[in-house]
Amino acid sequence: MSTTDERPEFDGRRWWRIARTPRWIAALLLVLAIAATFAALAQWQLGRAVVTAVTEKLDTEKPVALAKADRPQTAVTGDEAGRRVTVSGSLVPGDTVVLSDRVRVGAADGAQGQTGFWVVGHLVDSSGDSVAVALGWTATRAAAERAAARLDDAPRSIHGRYLPGEAPSDDEFEKGQRSALAPAALINEWAEAGPVYNGYVVDDEPAVGTRKIVAPAPQQDAALNVLNIFYAIEWVIFAGFAFYLWYRLVRDAMEREILEEREGAAATAGGGAPGPGPGPGPAGGGGGAEPPVD
Repeated sequence: MSTTDERPEFDGRRWWRIARTPRWIAALLLVLAIAATFAALAQWQLGRAVVTAVTEKLDTEKPVALAKADRPQTAVTGDEAGRRVTVSGSLVPGDTVVLSDRVRVGAADGAQGQTGFWVVGHLVDSSGDSVAVALGWTATRAAAERAAARLDDAPRSIHGRYLPGEAPSDDEFEKGQRSALAPAALINEWAEAGPVYNGYVVDDEPAVGTRKIVAPAPQQDAALNVLNIFYAIEWVIFAGFAFYLWYRLVRDAMEREILEEREGAAATAGGGAPGPGPGPGPAGGGGGAEPPVD
């Protein structure tokens, strides 16, 4: 094999000289722009990798009308659960129930975790829809029953947090206890109940003779989207490949230059060799003319 066919070794000085030419500097600027775009896409994918449970960044602390947050006789979704709502209507005194084994969630006055009783009322809004309202907490059943007896049907405006209803199966009927706030069970006991919301509202203003039930804002649990992480890694790889491609093209230009020099040197060496001499003359003639014949 000829030496001109062999792949040249890497020449750092020559490569650097070629890389600094205007043509390859312009190519590098193009590569930098492409790599910056890929890096921005990778950053965007990483930002999308960590998502919260509230995908639309729902503000649960901004009060909205209950009729806008949810509809009766439909399941309470994750976007609706935990929102602060307002609803106006009248309580039906005879439909009030007392639930046992309930706690004041997150209370700041030392009652956190203390079990007691909830007073739960039946509110009918202006549209005739029914919703269960947790009106307050007491430490004893007697106090809860006294508070329930004081309730009247005067119009009122409820401000509180909307939570999904519980399952009736959570009640311990064998022990004579009723603790689940289950609208599906209450609808069978309420008198002339209209369309019923499947959630309930925890009232911010406790009823007379009760203490406030503290319903904290829902936690926005973070979840990692692995697919977006892989996409971000791919964009980083693409950015690195753009730089490698530029390096590889400059090196190809360097190798072509070396091969061209080798071919030029080989052609110069071949042209300087002596050519073949003149051939011998005819045999016996010595190259001279024959004498004339007499």
